[in-house]
Amino acid sequence: MVAIAGGKVLLGTDSPFIPVDEEGPCRHVAISPFWMDATAVCNRRFAAFTRATGYVTEAEKLGDSAVFAPAEEAEGIAHAAAPWWQMVKGASWHSPEGPGSSLDGREDHPVVHVTWNDACAFAKWAGGRLPLEAEWEHAARGGLGDVRYPWGDDDPDDTSHLPCNIWQGEFPHRNTSADGYARTAPVASFAPNGYGLYHMVGNTWEWTAQDFRVRSLKKVIKTAHQDKLGFKLIKGGSFLCHISYCYRYRIAARTANSPDSSTSHQGFRLVYDKPPHA
Repeated sequence: MVAIAGGKVLLGTDSPFIPVDEEGPCRHVAISPFWMDATAVCNRRFAAFTRATGYVTEAEKLGDSAVFAPAEEAEGIAHAAAPWWQMVKGASWHSPEGPGSSLDGREDHPVVHVTWNDACAFAKWAGGRLPLEAEWEHAARGGLGDVRYPWGDDDPDDTSHLPCNIWQGEFPHRNTSADGYARTAPVASFAPNGYGLYHMVGNTWEWTAQDFRVRSLKKVIKTAHQDKLGFKLIKGGSFLCHISYCYRYRIAARTANSPDSSTSHQGFRLVYDKPPHA
């Protein structure tokens, strides 16, 4: 767990790559001090929660969840707008690819197939909460100020020397996995930022506490997000992000998902208003 100072902090950017998502402008907002998990919640920790409470996730109750599966791997029902997403029966946090898959060797990978509601249930048990967007961005900057990524402004590429776990190659059909990971990586695999936080971008999207909202009155922006009413803001991008497809592994990038949605590239980490057991 890492202590994060409060005060007036930066939110957004004046150089938006996806303006319709309202990534900007860059402005100052006031936040209180808080503590943040150094990593996303991992499978080992989530398993302890389910053992202690008997909690059953929404994907388990529903019976399926969204799994990334290029055409050559597809076995479920494809999403029309993004056919590499399949609704796979039996996919859940403990069976990430569906029946026959397991967490063996992935105990320290980020938990996935968890909805916003699941994350809130875990947070209540752990004595924490999901972060606000301003808290998340301030933490992700790691003390560097107005930068694009947690390590600065240098763009990652398709070489093996990446600072984060994103897609390498041609999305969605060829992932070279030059960084060593075709899907998720253990939660502390890449170098931390200046605050000691791991994987603030890439690996898995992270739920935040708040609804996804845009302030603009421009019709093009309102129209682009009219189907996101009640959706929750997610930050950070994932192992599926590539500059040619989903260039949202930037600090200011933002998008949304419905609070009952679960996928194989979406997890969370917690913040705390005081350190647990303090």
